[in-house]
Amino acid sequence: MPQPPRAVFAMNPVHLPELFPPRLMTRLQSLARIDPTMVVQDFADPGVAEILAEADVLITGWGCPPVDTDTLAAVPGLRALLHAAGSVRGWVGDVVWERGIAVSSAVDANALPVAEYTLAAILFAGKDAFGLRERFRADHRFPTPAEGAAVGNLGRRVGIIGASRVGRRVLELLRPFDFTVALHDPYVDDAEAAALGAVPLPLDELLRTSDIVSLHAPDTPETYRLLDRRRLALIPDGAVFINTSRGALVEPGALQDELAGGRIGAVLDVTEPEPLPADSPLYGLPNVFLTPHIAGSLGNELERLGRTVVDELALLCAGAPLAHAVRRTDLVNSA
Repeated sequence: MPQPPRAVFAMNPVHLPELFPPRLMTRLQSLARIDPTMVVQDFADPGVAEILAEADVLITGWGCPPVDTDTLAAVPGLRALLHAAGSVRGWVGDVVWERGIAVSSAVDANALPVAEYTLAAILFAGKDAFGLRERFRADHRFPTPAEGAAVGNLGRRVGIIGASRVGRRVLELLRPFDFTVALHDPYVDDAEAAALGAVPLPLDELLRTSDIVSLHAPDTPETYRLLDRRRLALIPDGAVFINTSRGALVEPGALQDELAGGRIGAVLDVTEPEPLPADSPLYGLPNVFLTPHIAGSLGNELERLGRTVVDELALLCAGAPLAHAVRRTDLVNSA
């Protein structure tokens, strides 16, 4: 009977207890020979050379050093990289793909809490919960019928930019509600958009006709400043813009101007720069709900990422295809 694979953690060790709590760590140790106290942060560290030389699998996460030619020289028997986080873009070098090393990511698991955050933001935005809260705090009275006339989620148009993993999760979560949903994604045809429960629209038309605009496109050279000053100006007065993607997709000065003028509102979990400087006006604007990049997996949600990795390891040990394999071509149009 072949020995279980030798696995090594490579990440910031601060995340390890939440990614792999005791029961999950026990299952992991039943599948692979792994030292739960050994977490590599530098592949060139002489103190880890011996264990890396024997490793078959790297279990990586936030804080993992880049996996490049020098790394693979230190881990000559590497068969698989199992990433207990989202995107592998930027730290998995070309040499990994060239050598046919299997790569897996927990990006699907990480998409769920982002989509849940987005759904909550959409529902609150449709009820004008953010604006009414500010007015309630200021004047301590319920809204008048006239003030409440424009509030409500029945038939509200939600525009989703990007059928990414998060975008698709959001579309799925929106299905039980009485929204009209539009989608812009240049890689999704009309039939697929319809299957996702959305009306396909060009980006400018989506912006012009949506009450709530939620951004879920990947951060790529093609999407840099996707929402520039001209496009932000297309969003209707009183609409709400939600960003759980990346700040780089939005022209920051233009967004600040739109929000400072009070023409639109925003729910922003990401910004550029990140975090914003202490004197940024966005912190104090009543029409801006600003959170510190919390939409992704946080706290006990990290266990979902670790569970994905352990499930993938079980498939690897059984000689079965990985359920969440990442291929080099996947990174062309994804984060």
